[in-house]
Parts: sequence; C-alpha cells; structure tokens
Amino acid sequence: MTTTSLALIAVDIVAALVLALGIYYPRHRRRDLVVAFLGVNVGVLAVATVLGTAEVALGLGLGLFGVLSIIRLRSSEISQREVAYYFAALAMGLIGGLPSGGLLLPAALIALILVVMWAVDHPSLLARSRHQVVRLDRAYALESELRDELEARLGATVTSLTVQQLDLVNDSTLVDVRYRLDPQGASPRQVRRAARTEVAS
Repeated sequence: MTTTSLALIAVDIVAALVLALGIYYPRHRRRDLVVAFLGVNVGVLAVATVLGTAEVALGLGLGLFGVLSIIRLRSSEISQREVAYYFAALAMGLIGGLPSGGLLLPAALIALILVVMWAVDHPSLLARSRHQVVRLDRAYALESELRDELEARLGATVTSLTVQQLDLVNDSTLVDVRYRLDPQGASPRQVRRAARTEVAS
C-alpha cells in the first residue's frame, strides 16, 4: 500500500467523522445513525481498498456501490435527508478506498461532498418550509375550504396539499400538506379573513 493510499484513507476517516459528528449529529441528534454512517463509510472503505489491492476491475467496485445503494434499514424510519447522509458516507468510502493516481482529486471530491452536505442541510436554508400529514376532524370535500382551514390551524401559507383519505362516514380528512411559515405567524389568507370579519361586525 502506497503513501498516497494511506493518506487518502486518513482523509476519508477524518471526513466521515466531520460528516457524522460535525454536521449531522449537532443538527439532528440521532446517535444510531451516527453509528450507521461511520460503519458504512469504514466498511465500504475497507472493501474498496481490498478490491483495489487485489487488482479487481474498477467496474466491480462501482457494482458494489450499486448493490449497497439499494440497502434500506427497515428497523427504523429514515428520512430523505438521512438517506442523503447515508449515500454521502458511502461515496466518500468508495472514493477513499478505490485506487487513484494521486491524492489531490479524491481529496477534493471528498471535501466537495462535505461542503455540499453542510450547505444544503443548513438550518437557515428554506427554514420556513414545513411538511406534515394532518388528520382533521371534519370531511372537507372542497379544496379551497380545506386550504383555508389548514392555514388557519397551522398559521402558515399552504403551498401544496394532497388529500390522502376523505372519510364521509366518520367525518374526517387525512391530508399531506406542505406549507411555509409566515414571518408574523399569520398567513395572508388569515389576514384577509380577519379583515372581512371586522368589516362584517
């Protein structure tokens, strides 16, 4: 094993620690996924290093990436955000373990992954956007009426909604709603509704 390979392994391990402990854990506080990210990274790094040492074709290493990409941990729910961290850890392990002609390009790619994950998952990016599945204790057949009710209850502007279940027997509505929190805590629709109420009174 060359000095470049050892240096690249060290870069990958440091980057994995930064990803899991420096970026992910302070923001999301899931210890179990910290273990998963580090385990996946080091495991893929070890396998890719062995494949490279055994002079196995590079295509087999990329095939390993494809196989690992379909693994889903079914013991607990994983959000799309956490899937992104999972793939980032996996990709860094492959970059660090596969044979390379130099240190600069792989290290730059690993650094790029870290920078992108830090930026796109930053709390200030799209901070007011939210997503919830809401069950209302009334059956709303009209989308406009449903939107008004959701905005009144959430104190936000609804950007998208999808009715998942409309129960006319038990009088309930299950809706997947995406909304944006307003700076003053009241949506424009709420403000208009309050104005109409004042005029009517």
